[in-house]
Amino acid sequence: MKKINLYFHTGSRNHGCEAIVRGTNEVLRQKLRLFSFVPEDESKYRLNEIVEVQSDQPLTIKKYSIPYLVSALQVKIFNKTTLVTRYRKKDFFSKIKKGDLCLSIGGDNYTYEGTWELADYNQILQGKGAKTVLWGCSIDDHLIPDLTEDLNRYNMIIARETLTFDALKKNGITTEIRLCPDAAFQLPKNEVQLPPNFIKGQTVGINLSPLILKYGNSGLILKNFEHLVQHIISETDLQIALIPHVVVSGNDDREAMKPLYEKFKDSGRMVWVDDHNCSDLKGFISECRYFMGARTHATIAAYSTEVPTVVIGYSMKAKGIAKDLFGTYEHYVCPVQDFRTDRELIGSFQWLTENEMNIREHYRTAMPEYKAHALKAAEFLKEIV
Repeated sequence: MKKINLYFHTGSRNHGCEAIVRGTNEVLRQKLRLFSFVPEDESKYRLNEIVEVQSDQPLTIKKYSIPYLVSALQVKIFNKTTLVTRYRKKDFFSKIKKGDLCLSIGGDNYTYEGTWELADYNQILQGKGAKTVLWGCSIDDHLIPDLTEDLNRYNMIIARETLTFDALKKNGITTEIRLCPDAAFQLPKNEVQLPPNFIKGQTVGINLSPLILKYGNSGLILKNFEHLVQHIISETDLQIALIPHVVVSGNDDREAMKPLYEKFKDSGRMVWVDDHNCSDLKGFISECRYFMGARTHATIAAYSTEVPTVVIGYSMKAKGIAKDLFGTYEHYVCPVQDFRTDRELIGSFQWLTENEMNIREHYRTAMPEYKAHALKAAEFLKEIV
């Protein structure tokens, strides 16, 4: 197989992005080259020990230079940005050769702003004779019609859950589409030393992200978390661990969870887990009895270590992964945009505890096959190289 390049990696301070890279390394089992927007992150979290890391930081286009003027003209006359991207990411494109395989990673990049740049990458890479794959994606149904031209340009799309797979088919995407679980289900976990008051098998892991606060009534969402923690303290003998999974400036789970910690830290029941790489974080999550999490890859860490989990979600990816695992996303996903009272999370937690044994039995019978299916992605790639 030709050289495999992973691109559009926004940095490992988002430990979900890191988990995709580490999981992909387990799936493909060959030397990978990672192009990172924040290469210093990869040293900090030691990702550079398992993949070759290259910088994908943008160059500055000098004002009134020929590249500046030509790319500005393209934008003004044709409303296209490929020249801007080609000039700004000149270093990246210069390292890609004809026949190289390029995997666009990130999972749900097409649900956020900046899809024009993803489209530019795809078009320019195709122009160089590289093969492009949209790797382990989730895309909301309503977004696909506006992305058709770009999506059809990929040599292959690997959807990580059936809701996206079906939506791509329904909206007439003609490129090769395959279904395969997120590579992060293959992420190895590290054995970790638990902090004081984190009791193995008697702790509820909680992950809260600033992102979910934008998808509903933020005050009501925060009240739900406060009441959930108070309920656990008052009605159970369980400990509570706050576990961050993204520590990017402006989108830092620690900032969202800090007020919760401050409010309950004197209870003796609250544990703060510091920032670690994603394999360490999976180690902490695996020692929880239950997990209530907002970040997709925090919940994948819980699922894949068979911890009964409710996803506090807002998107197709949360519903799609839960549906594929359990046959339904009802109860397994608690959508924040549907919150009507300040006790929604208490209800979800009570359902989780009442159904703990059934969930664990389902994991025992279904999870090994589900995780193994993630390895099939390597076979899918052989179809296009």
